[in-house]
Amino acid sequence: MKKYILSLAVLSLFYTKSEACAWADPDYDYFNLFTQSIIKDKSYLPFLHNYSSRFYTDFKRSQIPDENIESWRKFFNNQLSYSETEFVVNKLSMNDLNDLKKGNTGNALLKKLGQKSYQKYREGIDYLIEAKYLEPYMKINYVESADSFYYRENESDKNATNLDYAKTISALTSLYNAAKNPEVKQRYGFQIVRFNHYTRNYDVALQAFKNYVQPISLRGAAYYMALDQLAGAQRGLQMGSDANWNFFQVFINSKSRKEGAFVSMKLSDTASFNNILKRAGTNDEKNMAYFLLGYEDFTNPIPMMEKMYDIDPNSEILKVMAARSINELERSYLPTYYYEAKNSEKSGELKTSANTTETKEVKPKELSFWQKVVLFFKNLFSSKSDKSKDGTKSDQSDDELLDNPNRIPFHTENQSYYYDEKQKDFLEDLEKFTDKTKAKSNDEYWQIADAYLKFLKKDYKSSTEILDEIKTANPEYLEEIKRMKVLNDIVSQPKITAEYEDHLMKDYAEYFAEKKIEKDSTYEVGYDYYGSVPSTDSFLKDVLANRYFLQGEDGKSFLMNNKLSDLQYNPNSTLVKSVEEFYRKTNKTEFEKQIISKNMDNVGNIDAFFNVIYGDRAMRLGDFDKAKSYYQKAQNFSGIPRENYETYNPKTDSYEKLVYDGTNYDGFKNIPDLIFGHNVWESFQSSDAESMESEDYSAFPFIKPKMNKLELAEAVIQLKKIGNGKDQKAAEANQLIGNLLYNTSVLGYYREVFVMDIDNSNGGKYDFWSTDKKTPYQYYYKNFTSTTYIEPDNFDLALNYYKKALSVSANKEQKARLLFQMASAEQGKYYQYEAKNPASTDYSDPKWSEKNDDYQKQMNDLKNQKYRTYFAQLKSQYSDTETARTLLGSCSYFDYFMKR
Repeated sequence: MKKYILSLAVLSLFYTKSEACAWADPDYDYFNLFTQSIIKDKSYLPFLHNYSSRFYTDFKRSQIPDENIESWRKFFNNQLSYSETEFVVNKLSMNDLNDLKKGNTGNALLKKLGQKSYQKYREGIDYLIEAKYLEPYMKINYVESADSFYYRENESDKNATNLDYAKTISALTSLYNAAKNPEVKQRYGFQIVRFNHYTRNYDVALQAFKNYVQPISLRGAAYYMALDQLAGAQRGLQMGSDANWNFFQVFINSKSRKEGAFVSMKLSDTASFNNILKRAGTNDEKNMAYFLLGYEDFTNPIPMMEKMYDIDPNSEILKVMAARSINELERSYLPTYYYEAKNSEKSGELKTSANTTETKEVKPKELSFWQKVVLFFKNLFSSKSDKSKDGTKSDQSDDELLDNPNRIPFHTENQSYYYDEKQKDFLEDLEKFTDKTKAKSNDEYWQIADAYLKFLKKDYKSSTEILDEIKTANPEYLEEIKRMKVLNDIVSQPKITAEYEDHLMKDYAEYFAEKKIEKDSTYEVGYDYYGSVPSTDSFLKDVLANRYFLQGEDGKSFLMNNKLSDLQYNPNSTLVKSVEEFYRKTNKTEFEKQIISKNMDNVGNIDAFFNVIYGDRAMRLGDFDKAKSYYQKAQNFSGIPRENYETYNPKTDSYEKLVYDGTNYDGFKNIPDLIFGHNVWESFQSSDAESMESEDYSAFPFIKPKMNKLELAEAVIQLKKIGNGKDQKAAEANQLIGNLLYNTSVLGYYREVFVMDIDNSNGGKYDFWSTDKKTPYQYYYKNFTSTTYIEPDNFDLALNYYKKALSVSANKEQKARLLFQMASAEQGKYYQYEAKNPASTDYSDPKWSEKNDDYQKQMNDLKNQKYRTYFAQLKSQYSDTETARTLLGSCSYFDYFMKR
């Protein structure tokens, strides 16, 4: 028999985020397309599959009927609804019942019981009065021990020992003897057993069960409530096997107490379920024991399912096991997000520090053990992506996808999946089991399950044929069938055309319309990492986003999962151009108008928004004339759309919402002339007046104290013209351009200016991007704002302007400053090289630390040999300058280098 390892540890490989968020919820990492909760017996809902809590909780607790409430409803001759009965039993005050007993009730709910209701239901009402009196005390007394570690100060100190034992037992016994109704009598017996259990009179509790509960032939709610207490007392007497067996009986026969009984079984006996199987006599008991064994050890549920099938192919708990198995497969086949494997992740995502005040030296952060584990697995993943000549994405080979588990489900037919062989085997065997069971069972559930497994295998035709044959009146089944037919239709479509978009709007618009996410007190959605709870709707959006991506329609692909304003977080120009093309498309389909275009949210003036991004990219590339042409069309830019952004104000010691008041930088206006200066120390969090120092701008009156981007581009164009000369003024002009390019690079104080950001605080935009691809987005643009990608800086641009300045400068102090600036830009080139060439040592290598040290030594040697050119020149030729002496006091690394 094969062994299937489908555990959380394995699945976490697919779910690990580059952010490594400790709060990530694994139950938000898949789409839940197959609705587990369509099982008919809702008492098993807690035992469906999930990872984020001990029991499955994605359902309303009211779906599980409480047999105790049902019993009371029957006692009151169904005069009250289920919820009304539940209120009377669990929430109505004892005073209201005493008023009814006195004949003067004003409670409208009790009046529904009819005339002379107390006389009619006297024994039951008297019992409820007594039960409500006892209930606050019905807890076992807590006994401190040397091993106790709970802090219990705020807990109620009421427990069963607070009641007078003799008086309480006497009263309950008297009431038991006086009761004529067998059910009420048995309920008093339950109270006697429970009271003795909670006062730790365990032997007496066992005898009380024999004397007061067992003799009454009823085997309803009261009996199993009492049996639960008997089992607790047996556990207190270290009678683990007997306790377990009785908890098992509660588990089988109770609808609402299955969770508690299961936990109690686990606590009672370490070999709990195997021992239960040995004692099981009836087929029902054996069937349930097999279920618990399969539930507890879920690495390979099929052998237990086979045993359950042999006993009863119509078993409801067999459907629970199948639902759990399908859910496990779905999680590994259909995660909500496919994470791109990047060299920068392999190297620990090298970043410039936003806090250092001493040096530009950037080193990988020391990794924790678990970070190393995560990165080890990420190092296993590689991927390739390119475009064919016609602009569409080229098909990936089977080998590429087998090397890369970061794949999108349901590619077009000539693209292959990556699935672990064990998962494939598991799917195949589960499909065989399901096919066998649907032939024997009279429940349409198995046909639905079989159709879904065909769907996972991409056999959409067979899946749909099975669904078409199902005849059922079950509303939950019908909803699942409808959803699966939609999935088969859309996922099987290899290309999304205008005609198919019309079909989507005509037949499936409900799956793409915005829906309000309701919070349920049972399953509180207190956070939302993906923008919406994973669902069929979000899955279909992902499929369409992938189709558009494969078709080369990047703008549409982007807008299926993102807002237009999201471009501000990763404004790479190629994608922006595609989004703009969609924006300007005149003959949009209704689907494009109503579903995709709705994500063109408010960014102020859209044309200006695009043009700022294009102009910024042109500035980073040193094409100042092109930048000017874009900025001329961007003068109506209304500011980077950071609606919820807050910034810290040290004067008020509080965070304040960002407001563009006409004086602060908004992405276009109010750029200080210090952008042409140089930093006196590297402190991104200090004010520019503290971190930056201006050059002498007297020869360049067109450099204004505050400029917008159009004025900035015009100033640089004039500087470039002046820089073509051979005099000192030309040297200064070229130095200023070099400063601008360096200061707006990933290393510069004004690094936010040309990447659609509002300040220089650290973040994804300031990573040293290490990929050789033009984009990290391989499948679609989902989670765009969490993905780091800005086209990398070209430090040679700044270096070339500095070299021109150096070649014509006659000022030794200026040359020293230029060489230091050139050394800083050269350092940026080293960081980029380092990010592209991470250590390749396997973290599982026992000599990992030694090899990693060797790697670091090699990188240090390389840095000193190839990336310290201008530091060496500064040291050898200009160490006697005032500039060099000043740098020694402000740059610790330069001080270290000079003393070597």
